[in-house]
Amino acid sequence: MTERETLASRLGFILLSAGCAIGLGNVWRFPYITGQYGGAAFVLVYLLFLLMVGLPVLLMEFSIGRASRVNISAALRTLEGKGGKWHWYGPVAIIGNYLLMMYYTVVTGWLLFYFFSGVKGDLSGLDAASSGAFFSSLMASPGIQIVFTAAAIIAGFLICMKGLRNGVEKASKVMMGCLFALIVILAVNSLLLPGASAGLSFYLVPDFSKMAESGIAEVLYAAMGQSFFTLGLGIGSMEIFGSYIGKERSLTGETVRVISLDTFIALFSGLIIFPASFAFGVNPDSGPSLLFVTLPSVFSQMPGGRIWGSLFFLFMSFAAMTTLIAVFENIIAYWMDCHGWSRKKASIVNMVLIILLSLPCILGFNILSGFQPLGAGSTILDLEDFLVSSTITPIGSALIVLFCTSRYGWGWKKFIEEADTGDGLKYPRTLRFYTAYILPALITVIFLKGYWDKFAPAIFG
Repeated sequence: MTERETLASRLGFILLSAGCAIGLGNVWRFPYITGQYGGAAFVLVYLLFLLMVGLPVLLMEFSIGRASRVNISAALRTLEGKGGKWHWYGPVAIIGNYLLMMYYTVVTGWLLFYFFSGVKGDLSGLDAASSGAFFSSLMASPGIQIVFTAAAIIAGFLICMKGLRNGVEKASKVMMGCLFALIVILAVNSLLLPGASAGLSFYLVPDFSKMAESGIAEVLYAAMGQSFFTLGLGIGSMEIFGSYIGKERSLTGETVRVISLDTFIALFSGLIIFPASFAFGVNPDSGPSLLFVTLPSVFSQMPGGRIWGSLFFLFMSFAAMTTLIAVFENIIAYWMDCHGWSRKKASIVNMVLIILLSLPCILGFNILSGFQPLGAGSTILDLEDFLVSSTITPIGSALIVLFCTSRYGWGWKKFIEEADTGDGLKYPRTLRFYTAYILPALITVIFLKGYWDKFAPAIFG
């Protein structure tokens, strides 16, 4: 057996992990859900839940990875006690990675298409109606979607094929550097627009009356759900990077740094979107259409909008590609650890496989649009996202928490010993009761609420 690869630097681990966490949940879902639930007041609640829910689960994934030195599928078997059945979840977690890539690669392809369209000038002069028509024409064109989706997948696997240090780590450092530079430039541009101050006030000045209008319970659930989903937990895509690092630094401190970078990108995304939306009289709670319909029309109204729109979709493409590369690495590690494949073989086989697996999502918007699996108006993408975000992710996260805190799993003592090994911040041992009992309950609420929202209206009218 060949010696396991390791990351070249601590910075590489932090940027890789943050790159996996930073994705469409930060730069797309966070701004529009913030707009929907009242701006700054929602942000405060979100940050609280990020510490309460996101941080401990991410810490556990890193700890499992570093203690086992293998991917999530093999890690549970390695760490569980004799006769344990926790490893049964391992293959489900890997399936979750594939399911995520079945639609996340497609959305990444859309972003690449919009970037190239912006550079060509095809997005210039779009108003709200023509912007919507432009997106609809993309959805109706499976050929264009396949080309750009395949381009994203091939680029991601070619990077992974070059190795952990020379491919994945180097590419992530470059992309994350570009990501931080672009988001600061775009935020400054938005803040300098005439009328931007109203958007800034909406975003940064808490107004709890707006939270009350949406319903306190609904806002609390939305903040808890966003804090949970933004980190991509429960499917082992973060665990794998824990398996590549040494024991010089405590994992709690590293987890805080990863979450801080993730939160920085999410908050700065709001500084791009809200000032620009208010400056041009656009509703910031326009939902998922915000990214592909609303914002192109906003950029087309800006001075130099062709440049700013192109830069924005380049920024979005980098955010999506860092996640793709990270999840691809987890998939490759599974085939290397569990089946003895070479990195090259795992990369090539999965590159072809994921291109094929992306086709149902693409065709769901045109040729297979009559198939509406979750009710009228739903698509195959909606089904795939529901299976990942509302099913595998919360179930997996709950199992990881129980595995790390239960004496029938890895156990609290071994988890805390691994998490606290090294210099730096330690996880408070006084939080054992919260971590072992309250945290799984909160994750269960997220899971049940997701199913209730999806199916209760159809059942109970």
